[in-house]
Order: sequence, then structure tokens, then C-alpha cells
Amino acid sequence: MDFNSLIDGLGTHTLDGLTRGSIYALVALGYTMVYGVLRLINFAHSEVFMVGTWTVLGVYTVLGADSDSGMGMVILASLLALIAAAAAAAGVALAVERIAYKPLRKKNAPPLIFLITAIGCSLVLVEIFGHVLRVFFGPPFGRAPVGIPSPIQTTTLLTIGDVRITNVQVFVIVGAIVMMVALDMFVNKSRLGRGVRAVAQDPDTAALMGVNQDRVIMLVFLLGGAMAGVAALLHTIQFDITKFDIGFFIGIKAFTAAVLGGIGNLRGALVGGLLLGIVEVYASTLFNSSWADVTAFIVLVLVLMFRPTGLLGESLGKARA
Repeated sequence: MDFNSLIDGLGTHTLDGLTRGSIYALVALGYTMVYGVLRLINFAHSEVFMVGTWTVLGVYTVLGADSDSGMGMVILASLLALIAAAAAAAGVALAVERIAYKPLRKKNAPPLIFLITAIGCSLVLVEIFGHVLRVFFGPPFGRAPVGIPSPIQTTTLLTIGDVRITNVQVFVIVGAIVMMVALDMFVNKSRLGRGVRAVAQDPDTAALMGVNQDRVIMLVFLLGGAMAGVAALLHTIQFDITKFDIGFFIGIKAFTAAVLGGIGNLRGALVGGLLLGIVEVYASTLFNSSWADVTAFIVLVLVLMFRPTGLLGESLGKARA
């Protein structure tokens, strides 16, 4: 274990962890919102994120945006990529809910059936996407990693001691926090948000009070999908790469973040994501980079063993009996 490297670069490693964790937190929102309302773990949410990354690549390719683009093109490409990725991811999330989950709700299927269906949707989306990319676009698309030429050039904004703070890190962290705050305010302050919290607390009583449960469920999937789309843009800016199955490990880590913070808790998703990102980077520094993915599984097991309700342990509504 390399304690010296961790201590010497503690500030840099912490900043890197916060950057990674911000992306995990945004993706975790989809898991935590769906669970808060439906008590369903939507494992297909990781593929919603994957679709967002490819949408960003598509926008950049159509516009011809790359690191040599001018400021006007950078702003235009980033804005259009944000809107397109959020819309595409939200659309896929809603399609999964309408096609796969809604028929099961109508039949009052047991939770195990929902879980199996979620895993099946995840596998179907991955394989279809990988096959379509390979058949219609050929190499380098398909199953190989593909680089995404982000139009945002990495520059140093501020140096504090040995810590170099870049524009990309600031963009990712601030962007994620802004989206988290906006969603939190929407759920807690708006009329539609009150409907979400009412269904999460007691769907039967909410229905008697005139809350349309079906619309609330649609809204939850749309919002969760849109947050995954935003996370996809931030991920491509930070890591400049995508793949047909890129959502697998991101999904595991986001789910771990949701459980760590308290699944069903919006603010818990932010806390869990940031903490997981920091722990992951610390573990990679202490041991080696191969521990980055293992860390998420270790944290998930430990949380489920010792604190299954998570750090905050509060759902969108009060816990159901």
C-alpha cells in the first residue's frame, strides 16, 4: 500500500474523487427516484446513461465540434449535446417503463418479476445497441471503445499548493450540484413534486386525493432519465470515451451510491456519490487502478451488511410500513 502517494497528493485525489462522484450521484438519482416511488430497482437505468453518451457523440459529430473549435461552437455544441442527451435518455427511460414495467403493474406482478424484467431490459438494450452500431456504422463503432472529441479544452483555473483545479473539474462538479439542487427544489417545492412525494409515501391515499399515479411514475422515469443524460455529457467531458456497455460499471457504482446515501433519498444520492468517488480514488492510489471498480462492490457489501438503510436513510416520502 502506497500511503505516501495518498498523503502527498491528498488534495488532488480528493478533487478527482469529487469529480467522479458527481457523475455517480447524477446517475444514482434515477435509481433512487424510481425506488422511492415504485420500490423497484431499475437495473436498465445504466443503459439509459449509455444512450446519453452516444447521443453526445452524435451531436459533436454532426456539428463537427472538437478541441480546436472556437468558443461559439463550444457553447453551442455543449448546449445542444446537453439537451439532446437529456431528451434521448429520458425517452429511453420512459419507453422502458411503458413497454416493460407498466404491463407488470397492471397485472400486480410480484417484485421478483419486476427485478428479472429490469435485468432483462438491461441486457437487451446493451446487445441491441452493440449490434446496431456494428452493423450500420462498422469500425470503430460496435463493441470497441470509441473516443469522444470533447470541444472543451482542459485548462488550469487555479492552483492551490500542489492541487491543480481545472475548468473541466469545476464544470462537472458544479454542473452536477446545480442539477441536484434543481431536482431537489422541484420535488420539494412544486405541485408535481408534491405528487411524487405523495405517491412515494402512500400511493393509495394519493390516488384518493386525486393524484394520477401513472403520470407520477412517468414523470419519475423522465426526470431520472434526464439526469442520466446530463451525467452522460459530464462523463464524456471528463473521460472522452464511450462504449456499448459503458453503463455497466457506472450503473453498479451509481446504485452503490444510492444505497450508501439511502436509496429513495435525493440528497443521499449526492452524498453517496461524492463519498464513493473519493473512496474509489483513494483505493486506486493506495493499491492500484484495478481497485477502482472493485471498491464499489466492497462498499455495497459493507453498506448492506452494517447499514442497509444508508447514511441518511430517508425516502422521497415517509417510509411505508
